[in-house]
Amino acid sequence: MLPIEEQTILVVGTGAMACIFAARLKAAGLSPVMLGSWTQGLEAIQKFGVRVLEAEGQEQAYPIQVTCDPQDVKGVRFAIVLVKSWQTSRAARQLAECLDAKGVALTLQNGHGNREQLAQVLGAQRVALGVTTLGSTLLAPGLVRPVGEAVISLEAHPRLGPLSNLLQSAGFVIENAPDANALVWGKLVINAAINPLTALLGIPNGELLQRGSARLLMQAVAREAAAVAVAQGVRLPYPDPVVAVETIARRTAVNRSSMLQDVERGAPTEIEAICGAIVQAGEQVGVPTPINRTLLQLVKALRPD
Repeated sequence: MLPIEEQTILVVGTGAMACIFAARLKAAGLSPVMLGSWTQGLEAIQKFGVRVLEAEGQEQAYPIQVTCDPQDVKGVRFAIVLVKSWQTSRAARQLAECLDAKGVALTLQNGHGNREQLAQVLGAQRVALGVTTLGSTLLAPGLVRPVGEAVISLEAHPRLGPLSNLLQSAGFVIENAPDANALVWGKLVINAAINPLTALLGIPNGELLQRGSARLLMQAVAREAAAVAVAQGVRLPYPDPVVAVETIARRTAVNRSSMLQDVERGAPTEIEAICGAIVQAGEQVGVPTPINRTLLQLVKALRPD
């Protein structure tokens, strides 16, 4: 069992986002521990630490404790869930073994339905929701390049105060979001408009703005997804979904989306939790979603059934 302190933060995952969060926490003098199942990632971090390639080309390594056994971190109070949406069920089972009864697991994942899956196992009182604009590109196991701004928007939750303070001390900008559903849908619309197209075309985010047809498609996906949100009574955190998605694509122009990275590695994608979730919600409220449905099938077709 690893030494668990009062301020230990468990980072669930060993992929790109988990690595960049763990590195930022470690750089601030905190004590992150990473819980994962990816053998190559675990071995690389154990041997070399999390390595971060900064914008100037310099590489910085951060020694971080890792484990594949939730019993090693039993009793931890704070957890940040950063696995892919298709791994959420497994993460919930792992957290059930180690998260303190009075602890909280914060999901900063992409897609829709992650909080619900976690809450089904852990109980709603032990699960909190947030979104972040920070991105990361996985260059090799344990080696990442950060992209975007270190901003985290959090729902109101009675157990989040101490974790929010720890994240602030690590340099994250914390914003309070009064409407958790708007938080999820705001990011879902943007992810649906950017991630599948970059994955299918094999291009970084910014190039969507440079290709006329791709830009029109991106705009259409954003409008379609936003229409589903509005029909559900969701008030999106921006007035115009097209302006919002183009702003993000411009800010993250050099980033290769997480879905593109998954496709390039031959790994499962989060398309079901993004476009699939929009299609399902559209059916429930009677809003047609032909573009999201097509993207769903096209991305699924990239991998054999």
